[in-house]
Amino acid sequence: MTKEERAEIVKNIGTKFGKGATDTGSASVQVALLTARINGLKGHFAANKHDNHSNRGLLKMIGLRRSLLKYVKKTNTEIYTGLIKELGLRK
Repeated sequence: MTKEERAEIVKNIGTKFGKGATDTGSASVQVALLTARINGLKGHFAANKHDNHSNRGLLKMIGLRRSLLKYVKKTNTEIYTGLIKELGLRK
């Protein structure tokens, strides 16, 4: 993910679900960044099916995203539902 892509995600999600366009620490922005990184790895795993070391890193990212989503759901369900719809997650 390039610096510009990351800044665009922070700007879009931060203004909708965070505190502002420069809010990089809120859980909703972190979920969006993790989702972009996870989606970016799909091409790598299509070409390298037996890359078990990177697969472990992917599973750790998925677990971190799951725990952040659980936190967002616990604190504010409106932001949670909007974030799920915006990112296209299956919840």
